[in-house]
Amino acid sequence: MPLRVGLIGCGNISDIYLLNAGLFRDFDFVACADLREEAAKKQAQKYNLQRRSIEALLASDDVDIVLNLTIPEAHAQVSRAAIAAGKHVYGEKPLATRLADGIALMEAAKAKGLRVGCAPDTVLGAAIQQARLRIDAGEIGRPLIGTAAVLGHGMEHWHPNPEFFFKPGAGPVFDMGPYYLSTLVNLLGPVASVMALSQSGFEERVVTTEGSPFKGQSIRVETPTSIQALLAFKSGAQITFLASWDVWAHGQQPIELHGTDASLRVPDPNWFGGEVSLARPREAWESHASSGDRFGQPNWPADHPVNANYRGLGLADMARGIVDGRPHRASGEIGLHVLAVMEGILTAAEQKRPVLIEQGCERPAPLGDEEARGLLA
Repeated sequence: MPLRVGLIGCGNISDIYLLNAGLFRDFDFVACADLREEAAKKQAQKYNLQRRSIEALLASDDVDIVLNLTIPEAHAQVSRAAIAAGKHVYGEKPLATRLADGIALMEAAKAKGLRVGCAPDTVLGAAIQQARLRIDAGEIGRPLIGTAAVLGHGMEHWHPNPEFFFKPGAGPVFDMGPYYLSTLVNLLGPVASVMALSQSGFEERVVTTEGSPFKGQSIRVETPTSIQALLAFKSGAQITFLASWDVWAHGQQPIELHGTDASLRVPDPNWFGGEVSLARPREAWESHASSGDRFGQPNWPADHPVNANYRGLGLADMARGIVDGRPHRASGEIGLHVLAVMEGILTAAEQKRPVLIEQGCERPAPLGDEEARGLLA
């Protein structure tokens, strides 16, 4: 019998989870809630769900897992409430906006024997799993150095309400960093220490999004918008992580890793698919598409598919893990480790010193094709 999911947070990201739910075998949505009654009503009608208050959803006997899609600042509070109500919880990234809150959440879940899952689950997509398979097979040898880069010019030109992106708990590290850092942890294992530099290119941002009620308004920047970090992994790999919303154009690869035997390029970890490229000694790059692999085929946007977007895969893997009594992959432990790395990066930049990462994690098991197929309805 599928586990029953109650959704808290009916914003933009909820659509892809609700659309993809029919793909998966081990969970069904039963109810939704949001502080904004109209948002909950809209999704309830659109996806044939029961609309409940947040308090009623948490108290519901017909909800096994709470899917927490609230704003980042509310992630820890809502997840703690779900744990207190005896529910497993899976949430969007980041796990929390403060390390202390993430630690408290994981301790509360452990005390009750409940599961915590945390996005991104793009790490379970075809491209990143193909890259991992090549690393695990020794195709690049021992990973030595590399880069991960998420560079652009912020959200004020396209997001209808971009203010929170420039406040503490957001910025490029907390907003986009989880995709890149979670991918690196899946490929290379946990981070041991970090060093970093940071700055903000602009004191204020002006909203230019067409149709936004905030168009023309200024946003005061209160968190670094350009960060350069050096990540030292327990495996010995050393990766430069660049995250900026002060860049107009660039030619950086999303992720490029260099080992003793070959180099590897990994596509944008915000998606589930893309091309993985390998360059052996003194040979040209060879590209390997993932579009023919499970969870690599483009499906988004629905009317003209360009990208592979299978959000909900991590929730499906957690539900199956609960049923089978085995660990799930997009776990709270990894979410906590990534949170520690992100907070460590900002601390290292602010205090101009190296920061040791004390919250470790186990590298999750790869998601093989047979097991991936078993998650489908």
